[in-house]
Amino acid sequence: MIIETTAYARAGLIGNPSDGYYGKTISLIVRNFGAKVTLYQTPELEIVPNVRDRSFFDSMESLVQDVNLHGYYGGVRLIKATIKKFSDYCNQNGIRLEKKNFTIRYQSNIPRQVGLAGSSAIITAALRALMAYYQVDIPKPIQANLILSVETEELGISAGLQDRVIQVYEGLIFMDFSQEIMEQQGYGRYEPLDPGLLPPLYMAYRTDLSEYSGVFHDNIRQRFNAGEKKVVEAMKFFAQKAEEAKECLLKGEREKLGPLMNANFDKRREIYTISPQNLRMVEMARECGASAKFSGSGGCIIGTYEDEKVYHKLKERLKEINVEVFKPIIIGG
Repeated sequence: MIIETTAYARAGLIGNPSDGYYGKTISLIVRNFGAKVTLYQTPELEIVPNVRDRSFFDSMESLVQDVNLHGYYGGVRLIKATIKKFSDYCNQNGIRLEKKNFTIRYQSNIPRQVGLAGSSAIITAALRALMAYYQVDIPKPIQANLILSVETEELGISAGLQDRVIQVYEGLIFMDFSQEIMEQQGYGRYEPLDPGLLPPLYMAYRTDLSEYSGVFHDNIRQRFNAGEKKVVEAMKFFAQKAEEAKECLLKGEREKLGPLMNANFDKRREIYTISPQNLRMVEMARECGASAKFSGSGGCIIGTYEDEKVYHKLKERLKEINVEVFKPIIIGG
């Protein structure tokens, strides 16, 4: 039996990055890109490396270029950490796994290091494959927690729950990570929303911009934990914008979403250092008449646009700085 599972890219629509700071967010799945895991029974347990894990290069320049674009991390460590955490979870919950091995491989077309949650997509797809192979049912909220723990506990990556929740639930989800809720049940309150309520959305990315997001968040975490007022208040602001966005969508006032998204990014600028290239993406999109904010930690933006004329203008203008514009696919076929 061959098991194949897929997890898709995601975009933080509004409220991010407050998900790691007792905030609120709205996030959506992006089916344009995905990570696929294939698993099948074999005598020994093997993780097959992907091209992203390669250690052979044409030249030193080729190696340097690869590191500059993709960093030092491939997917093998993500798969290995997922297997370990899955085993730990089963042991801790008295779930006896059948003694059988497997070969697992992955592939992904999610652009790397641009805030589309490519790493957690690989982990999510791997967890789904393991659950199917061993016939273990894990509740969705716990799946998201488990995926997050792979990154934070096993790999030391700074991250919040948003990406893992949307990749587990898919669709369009409002998430409330208020401290009282988190401490009471160990996970947030997740409310599905109808994607049909959304105004026209575009996304735009390039692959030579973003810093490694696990490093990107570190300074903010320290400042938040230290109680720095500016950071604490910003996280409350992001959460409030997510709440306002949900209310606007439910009332059919979708034209109000764009200004809220702009406000989200403008507040982010007050506490984060934004690279000139990332800032230029946002500015050019707004010059075209669209709203714009980061979909994640940088390198990819998301926003609303009024009509096809604006969308085509976005594609033409952003193409000048090697930025790809597309319409996110949220609903599966």
